[in-house]
Amino acid sequence: MSDPFPQHIIPLPQVEAEEILVAHQISFEFYEEVRFREAFEGYCQWYQQVAEQHQRELEAMRGDINLFGWIQRGRLD
Repeated sequence: MSDPFPQHIIPLPQVEAEEILVAHQISFEFYEEVRFREAFEGYCQWYQQVAEQHQRELEAMRGDINLFGWIQRGRLD
């Protein structure tokens, strides 16, 4: 009876195996760089949004009454 799944492993030539591993390593590093840059771009966009929000809040706070200044003036008198 013939075995439907032969257990023979044919080794690849050494040069071909090295080329495959090098190509795999290069593609892995490339996609790692892509993921890093995408994550960094997302962080930069988030940071820009937060900075703009803080600028708006600062402008709104500048128009508010300075209660802390009133308290400090009362203590200095």
